[in-house]
Amino acid sequence: MPSLTQLLASHGRLLLLDAASSHVHVGLLQTGAPAVWHSSTQEAGIGLFAGVEAVLKSGRLGLPDIGAFAFCEGPGSMLGTRTVAMAIRTWLALQPRPAFHYQSLILLAHEIRRANKSATFSIITDARRDTWHCVTSTATGIQPLRRIAVTELAALEGDLFQPTAFRAWATSPRPVKDYAYDVAALLATHAEDDLCTATDAPDAFQHEAPEYKKWSAVGHSAATASPR
Repeated sequence: MPSLTQLLASHGRLLLLDAASSHVHVGLLQTGAPAVWHSSTQEAGIGLFAGVEAVLKSGRLGLPDIGAFAFCEGPGSMLGTRTVAMAIRTWLALQPRPAFHYQSLILLAHEIRRANKSATFSIITDARRDTWHCVTSTATGIQPLRRIAVTELAALEGDLFQPTAFRAWATSPRPVKDYAYDVAALLATHAEDDLCTATDAPDAFQHEAPEYKKWSAVGHSAATASPR
């Protein structure tokens, strides 16, 4: 898993997209130049492309000048993460180049370990239907993202955190501390951490692949009609 510093050294110029929260973040990272960021509270279908236009214009660049893409696959806003994935897939179809993803709660877990000097805690965000996305940090390190039932929250050791500006439909049954999801600051602080994973097919994060029931067409007739 490469770090942002390694990606920048390899590809020279990165376009970074994060729409996991209610704030859309777009960053232009270049070797030998300060990072340029644009943040918007507009919905992802507008804020994302406005942000891309703004950061590219600041450097007098176009999408063909980008060496690689990095993006947040989630968890977070499904609309936001899917909009990001769709955009990158389109750009890759026009001009193939590397793409890398990272996870929002893993990034925050690295920051909480650093800032709070505590190894034991969990960070959660609503996964709906009485379940929560959860990343737990222990003395042995940051554990992989998982989904847990609401009844499991009480058994988690240490403090419980949740990222700000993430949409929620339920309330945690135990006290939770808010933690700012400032993408530009987080990635600048953790540029050396191994957060990124290469992907050939950018997509929004899902714990399991969706399942679809096969539909069989049956014509209406007297034989299939339900008796009254």
